[in-house]
Amino acid sequence: MSELKNKIKLLIISSLDLEDMTVADIENDQPLFVDGLGLDSIDALELGLAIKKEFNVKIDANSEQTKAHFASVDALAEFIENNRS
Repeated sequence: MSELKNKIKLLIISSLDLEDMTVADIENDQPLFVDGLGLDSIDALELGLAIKKEFNVKIDANSEQTKAHFASVDALAEFIENNRS
């Protein structure tokens, strides 16, 4: 699973153009939005599209659970593991 988490971190960095960050700068349990990494709703859309394309998972944008899946790298990794096609 740690390989998946590293892939997610690299995807966050590349898809959101966070050029000054490295994989080591993102903690697995760190919140991705607001207080943690500081991502916003536009970043969420871009990241969601990148995850859908990279990992071939379906993301329901209108689901309350989606917010929970995007809470951290740990949460995203669990979501991807459970929903890969």
